[in-house]
Amino acid sequence: MIKKILSLVLLILFSSMIPVLAGNTGKISGKVTDATTSEALIGINVVLEGTKLGAATDVNGNYIISNVEPGSYNVIVSGIGYQKKIIQNVKVNSDFTTSLDIQLNTETLNLETVVIQATNPLIRKDLTSSKTVVDVSTIESLPVESIDQILSLQAGIIKGVGGELHIRGGRSTEVDYTINGVSVSNPFDNSRTVTISTNAIQELSVVSGTFNAEYGNALSGVVNTITKEGSQSYKGYLSFYTGDYLSAHENIFFNIDDVNPINNSVTEGTFSGPVPFLEEYSTFFLSARYNKDNGYLYGKRQNTIYDSVWKSMTNPNDIRISSTGDNKIVSMNGGEDLNATGKLTFKPLQELKINYDVVYSKGQYKSYNHDFKYNPDGVPTSHEWGLLNSLELRHTIGLNTFYSLKGSFNIYDYKRYLFPLMDANGNPVDYHPGMNVNDYYINSAYQPSHKINTTVANYTFLSGGTSNNQYYQRAYTSEVKLDLTSQLDNNHELKFGLQGKVHEMNFETFDILRDTTLYLVPTILDANTSTHDLYTRRPLQLSGYIQDKMEFESIVLNIGVRYDLFNSKSVYGPDINNPSKNLVNADIKHRVSPRIGISFPITDRGIIHFSYGHFYQVPPFSYLYANPNFEAISGSPTFGNANLNPEKTVTYEMGLQQQLAEDLAFNVTGFYKDVRDLLASQQIRINTSTTYFTYVNKDYGNIKGITFSLTKRRNPNDLFGATLDYTYQVAEGNDLNSDAFFLDISSGRQSEKIPVSLAWDQTHTLNGTVSVGSARDWNVTVVGRLGTGLPYTPQITTSQIFLKSNSSRRPSQTTIDLLAEKAFTFYGFDLTLFLKIFNLFDTLNERIVYNDTGRSTYTLEETKGNAQETNRLAGIIPGAHSATEYFVRPNYYLPPREVRVGMSIDF
Repeated sequence: MIKKILSLVLLILFSSMIPVLAGNTGKISGKVTDATTSEALIGINVVLEGTKLGAATDVNGNYIISNVEPGSYNVIVSGIGYQKKIIQNVKVNSDFTTSLDIQLNTETLNLETVVIQATNPLIRKDLTSSKTVVDVSTIESLPVESIDQILSLQAGIIKGVGGELHIRGGRSTEVDYTINGVSVSNPFDNSRTVTISTNAIQELSVVSGTFNAEYGNALSGVVNTITKEGSQSYKGYLSFYTGDYLSAHENIFFNIDDVNPINNSVTEGTFSGPVPFLEEYSTFFLSARYNKDNGYLYGKRQNTIYDSVWKSMTNPNDIRISSTGDNKIVSMNGGEDLNATGKLTFKPLQELKINYDVVYSKGQYKSYNHDFKYNPDGVPTSHEWGLLNSLELRHTIGLNTFYSLKGSFNIYDYKRYLFPLMDANGNPVDYHPGMNVNDYYINSAYQPSHKINTTVANYTFLSGGTSNNQYYQRAYTSEVKLDLTSQLDNNHELKFGLQGKVHEMNFETFDILRDTTLYLVPTILDANTSTHDLYTRRPLQLSGYIQDKMEFESIVLNIGVRYDLFNSKSVYGPDINNPSKNLVNADIKHRVSPRIGISFPITDRGIIHFSYGHFYQVPPFSYLYANPNFEAISGSPTFGNANLNPEKTVTYEMGLQQQLAEDLAFNVTGFYKDVRDLLASQQIRINTSTTYFTYVNKDYGNIKGITFSLTKRRNPNDLFGATLDYTYQVAEGNDLNSDAFFLDISSGRQSEKIPVSLAWDQTHTLNGTVSVGSARDWNVTVVGRLGTGLPYTPQITTSQIFLKSNSSRRPSQTTIDLLAEKAFTFYGFDLTLFLKIFNLFDTLNERIVYNDTGRSTYTLEETKGNAQETNRLAGIIPGAHSATEYFVRPNYYLPPREVRVGMSIDF
């Protein structure tokens, strides 16, 4: 039946040839009338200057211009017997209709063309679910350097403890990130495979409500980045800025008082224009950004990886530390990265457009490990790179019908190791999963594990050794999309789409074993052991949707339905008591998702919307394929589950847009999300001594909240602009330990749902921006963020009892950032000098807390015997460090104040 339905859909799609590049274009529509009589004008030409896009008014004076790229346009309106009019700076956003009604005067002799500035709407008549659009002009005026910083300013989006983004109370893995409509989500964990600099962004949109049927495999939101296209003339941009952290918290951040003006430096630029010899048909756009950041968390090379601790068997005070380091200060959370984009646009015909996009990013970095503060060379380095290639053909059929056919190939490679493997000649090998690890050997610099005699006592730093795990991940994703749109009449815009994805996932991780008894030389065990995982999997995803956007004078409806298919193409063990035997193929998963959104005006400046939808997402694939060889059950291993169902969210939303003045409006939205079949860990007891863990669809959550956004637009003759975004949210999930799952299944009892706050549940979030300045002259922008504390699970230290999960709150966090810039004209170039300050007031924001105090600043463990003994030994043993110092953890706080200065040149 499914095959028949798919065949019928394909037949309809290809035979009708009706249909859009989902989420990447908008349209302009309106009515042209006589300024004196108000009568509709027939046959008036409405054209977008500098493009081949336009339309003529029909018998009712209506026109529609579809397939318009996001950006600002000059609209030229002309007709026989009427005065020509140019409306400047008409903004178009993806997925939205820009309404532009026009009145023309009768033409008289010597009457010049009328030029007026468009007033862009603060409210959207066709907004049927929450969507925020940030255009290039807004991005340029903010003190932001990444997409994450832009997103964190939007209502309903908060940052978790690890800096990950959560949209409306969902998990960080529930967001689909796309570039020009192509997904760049890593199938292992749904993170992004490539990064893109802000200077390459034409528009960034965030759909956080009940998004339309064209969007899939996401539960909480879709983030789409649309990159810039080349211009018809050659343009360039070059910028350099640098700085360091300036903080008064020297007691927390080691070496923070050593100021280096080039500690964190960024060089970036863009260049665009027509392709030589093909100026009439083709343009290009290039961008690049290189960032070198030494970070703000430092260590001291007191010890090297070869050092160790010797303890007397008879005298507990006779402890000797081998300290052969050079005592050099070493950055422990630094890194460098490069990202670049390229877009080639070819328009051989008025009806045909071809885009080729390439996005590349590469970086390496270290993650701070407090235990290695005095042995910083023992910490591994992470290396990653990603490459996205996409080719799009967009063809217009008739006046208001076009389709887009897009293919893409995405590569993501991640490695984490301390020393690379070596070939027979002693040269480092760029190892990745699939290569035979036994063909290589371990660098002789590997020393005994840091777990063996490398610390003086509890609660102190390591005095030697290394991190001996290696981790490799590589993913290839091939995707084909067909999106078609047809404006059937003035009221109906019909969309169809089909999409197919094939992944190839290569994964390997292993421990390098070394000790003083069994593994006298560094050893890697085979892939069928618990210390070595290796697999290749090729899952398949297919989807299709149909959607109708109905626009009437008094109501706008978005109604659609989506179909998703997922095949993990792997096996699992259905017998929970013997998971490594009688393996069978996982089921193919099918899901149908209805979506509906309604918007209708209550006044000429007030619009209400309501939306409802079902959303499905396959859990991150790493949970499906973990421990794929089903190694022997010993030590409570974790097995993946290739038969996991897609997670499900049902979302309801209602909102009001209200314009208060020409430059002032607000938007208030209430939402509720019912989340089912979430990924959870389940413990299985085979007998009293044998257990293992696996993943199941058991978690439940419900999220409810209200978002409020206030916008004061800065008009061309106005110096002041501001925004305010507030979110009230309650995000809860069931509190059920992994062992209880098994007991309930065994007894046939329904699992009890005990709601607790989710780890990223931030009750109150307030973001605000204030900008003062004159366009292309000077500007000062201040960005403020305030968030109440995230939950943590408190512990009663005296009895080692943990209270109800996430029943206490961390301290609140506040941050203020500043951008100040001044523009000059210098020998025909536009020169801008600017200053960026992050965390302007050097606020000490506590990120991770001790669960016995709820603070980052102190723990009751310091008053106990083990810590006191460590302090005593530190006083008598050279090279030892106290527990008091050990409990000062700079990584428990958000970054201190950072100051950057720079300049940019436009040419």
